[in-house]
Amino acid sequence: MKVIVCENYDEMSAKAFEVMKEVVAKDNVVLGLATGSSPVGLYQCMIKDHEENGTSYKNIRTYNLDEYVGIDRDNAQSYYTFMKENLFDHIDIDPENTHVPYGNCKEDCEAYEAQLDKVSIDLQLLGIGRNGHIGFNEPGTSFDELTHIVYLTPSTIEANARFFDNDMNKVPKQAISMGIGTIMKSKKILLVASGKDKAEAVKAMVEGPVTTDMPASALQNHPDVTVVVDKEAASLLTK
Repeated sequence: MKVIVCENYDEMSAKAFEVMKEVVAKDNVVLGLATGSSPVGLYQCMIKDHEENGTSYKNIRTYNLDEYVGIDRDNAQSYYTFMKENLFDHIDIDPENTHVPYGNCKEDCEAYEAQLDKVSIDLQLLGIGRNGHIGFNEPGTSFDELTHIVYLTPSTIEANARFFDNDMNKVPKQAISMGIGTIMKSKKILLVASGKDKAEAVKAMVEGPVTTDMPASALQNHPDVTVVVDKEAASLLTK
């Protein structure tokens, strides 16, 4: 696991973009993408590079980690909408090549996993939750788990309430998510994190024991992981 510590969020985003662009430059690339505040700066770098340097995404396919259960795709807080507004609508990617999971049952999960079985993700982008979740894989999730329906923990619901008028009752209680086993199939993993509220999770992911109590610690078992964090998120690291 390679850890890169940056001065601030903007520097973190720029460094993560450098890692991303090395992969994007290849042919017929498959990207795994994430939502949340952490990757927004990276997506802005991708858009700027596309506009200024003509980097093309026409032949790239994308598969997102997760989506809320119980809200429509055109909902302002759906991850489908998030991806359109923060990336897809601003680059030349073919909408037919973008994939965001959707559904509420085992069959929907199996169908998304079947799509993923047909490709090999060249780079999977991740954020990390305050409780160490990656995707929506909450503490206690088996490292072998594939795409599945997740019941969100109170801490995750609380963290996401800011997107729902700070009302925890409005936050969906379930999500459909790639499993840790699915994520670990990726050739390369890029995780970004910023802010003091992520420091404990980052420390446990990088330096702690590999345990299902800390889902992100599974990444210690992956052969190619780059973690890009700002100083605040790295503040508890001892190495």
